[in-house]
Amino acid sequence: MRLGFLFNHDQIHQVAHSLPIAMALAESGFDGEIVVATTTRRLAREVTRLGAPLVGTRIEHASLPLSRSSARLAQLLNPLAPAAKVLVYRDNLDFFRSLDVLVVAEKTSLVLRRKYGLTRPLLIHTRHGAGDRAIGFNRQSAGFDHVLCSGTKIRERLMRDAGVPGDAISVVGYPKFDIAHPSVQLLAKTANRPVVLYNPHPSPHLSSWYRHGREVLDFFVDNDDYQLIFAPHVMLFERNFVVSIDRLRVDRPGRLDARYLRSPNIHIDLGSRACSDMSYTRAADIYLGDVSSQIYEFLYAPRPCLFLNSHALPWRNDANFEHWNAGPVIERPSLLAAGLKQALDGHAADYLSVQQAMRARSFDISEVPSSQRAAQAILEFMQRRGLIARAAARRAA
Repeated sequence: MRLGFLFNHDQIHQVAHSLPIAMALAESGFDGEIVVATTTRRLAREVTRLGAPLVGTRIEHASLPLSRSSARLAQLLNPLAPAAKVLVYRDNLDFFRSLDVLVVAEKTSLVLRRKYGLTRPLLIHTRHGAGDRAIGFNRQSAGFDHVLCSGTKIRERLMRDAGVPGDAISVVGYPKFDIAHPSVQLLAKTANRPVVLYNPHPSPHLSSWYRHGREVLDFFVDNDDYQLIFAPHVMLFERNFVVSIDRLRVDRPGRLDARYLRSPNIHIDLGSRACSDMSYTRAADIYLGDVSSQIYEFLYAPRPCLFLNSHALPWRNDANFEHWNAGPVIERPSLLAAGLKQALDGHAADYLSVQQAMRARSFDISEVPSSQRAAQAILEFMQRRGLIARAAARRAA
């Protein structure tokens, strides 16, 4: 029996959501092959770093190449769209056919079934994050054979909005919490200078960055009674253009003025490992953002939040913006000073209990590590599908 885990992205932020499950399976004595496949050197380095010493010993590591023609096409298209991420499936169909089960954190892998007609491997989706955006609950989720999710909130929306049957979902907690170790130590904090994490999302139709981001940075340049960590979603500055697929929009993130880089109270990180390993969500005193799922990683230890609704969206009673109930919501940067004060002063009385309830519905955490629960859910899925029995029969023959 051959079980694969695929990491196919420009950045490393999805690795910690499913690699811990492969590691837990290996440590459990899983009687089969475990293969972790990567599509870039960056991903290979991260998988090797996080998975040591299992990757390369108990877990096989496979690098999936592009053909020459695909590599040339990807070079032309990648500045605008993730062409390599799609072409890699066509160029490695034999590898995918060799698997009984493929575990992925994203949805692009459904192309194996929809475009190339593969009935093998069976597909398991781990998701990546506990956010509320509508794209996380679209009908593509129902294209997987099984879905692992972090909490009851996610399960309920998968059933209601995506049409995923309840028996095709396992609530397993948040495997990323099992291996997320902050990689950076920031400057010592002082009681009079709260640390604010500004974490805008890349999607042009939802993000605060394109319309208001520089005004946000201007505010902190002029207000050094706060320390700012500017650590946006790792895909915001990955390309010259950002294209959103859930609602077709294109925008440019642009460049950062040197004065932001020089400001002594601003720490800027546009995509290092620290943006993905919870270094900043653990270090900050206040979260400032829009729709990134990192808000829930921040809320694992409830603290003040402030949200910037740059598009004046009618968000109340909308499940796609449930996280905006965790703090005040403002529509323009001129309200930042008042909004930050309200977030701090009103946190205990107005938002703490709300955040605690949101955390409980988003993360079903138990004494058993989430990665072990996810590994067990995969084993049970394979048992139900007869994969384990068939593998045992082949060995006996």
